[in-house]
Amino acid sequence: MIRRVFVTSLALSLIGVSGIAHAIDIQPYDAAALAKLQAAGKPVALHFHADWCPTCVNQTRALEQLKAGGQLQGMTVLVADYDKEKDLKRQYKVRSQSVLVVFKGATEVARSAGQTQPEQLQQALAKAL
Repeated sequence: MIRRVFVTSLALSLIGVSGIAHAIDIQPYDAAALAKLQAAGKPVALHFHADWCPTCVNQTRALEQLKAGGQLQGMTVLVADYDKEKDLKRQYKVRSQSVLVVFKGATEVARSAGQTQPEQLQQALAKAL
């Protein structure tokens, strides 16, 4: 009986972990990764982040909360360095840090500036799913 309870508990735990493994994926910006995701029609967002920006830090916390909660399965967020990615900022007409540009494939479907609430970031990101 105890063994059956243990096996059932283990199986349920693994199911929970597998759900988290497919949640929002946050990684550094890479032009090739963005091109590949967009060409495949995948949901992807660019987060224009600056380490010195308190709003950006709070956005990162909110995105991590969404990730930990298993939210937005299949979404990739690429974190672009606001101070270094000048051509990327120009390409997407980003004029300030803490901007999130959301794409479904290559089509922009949402844009969020300065938003730090997980629920509101989730709403913007969900438009690409």
